[in-house]
Amino acid sequence: MAAPPKEPQTPVPVPARAGRTRVSAKGEQTRARLIAAARTLLSGEMSARFTTRNVAALCGVSHGMCHYHFADRTDLILAVIEDIRPEWISPMEEAVEAPGAFSERAERVVLLLTQGESADLSHLHSALHWHALNDERIRVSLEAEYRRWRGSFVHLFQVLADERGGDIDPRPLGEAVAAAVDGLAAIQSLDAEVDAESVFRTLILTLAAGA
Repeated sequence: MAAPPKEPQTPVPVPARAGRTRVSAKGEQTRARLIAAARTLLSGEMSARFTTRNVAALCGVSHGMCHYHFADRTDLILAVIEDIRPEWISPMEEAVEAPGAFSERAERVVLLLTQGESADLSHLHSALHWHALNDERIRVSLEAEYRRWRGSFVHLFQVLADERGGDIDPRPLGEAVAAAVDGLAAIQSLDAEVDAESVFRTLILTLAAGA
């Protein structure tokens, strides 16, 4: 007698995928902790002695684990540069790109600039500039970030140019504001009584009127 036909079997899920997901999540957590430790060292007094070994020690992981996630200290610094983008570039881009006329967007930019940056972020930027002088990869990455940041101001004046429909070149206007912002930030680090809001609003509106 012929054997009865076998019923098709439902494939059994392989639990290894879930394991890999958990390992991946743990790896991302370790990577994030390493970046946070790197930020702490870079913004503190150990910036000049910044090493992957010191970062690993502060993070509480082995030196080998640090190199598992980052090939060298330059890779780690590049990760820090990317990590801080939401703290200074993204808010500016959002302020400019949100709907509204030039005057509304300019006001959002002024209010955002008035908030200033935290002492931690300021120290971190200074450290990154120092490392950029000694590492071409860091310099190229940081230069790209600042180009993107300045692009927000250029975009702001592009809105003005579109509104007026005239022959306005937004680039020098935007670059002028970006340069002024950098300069005023340096002044404010020594003199907290500078009225940043008044300066920024006067500068942007004066440039807009002159254009």
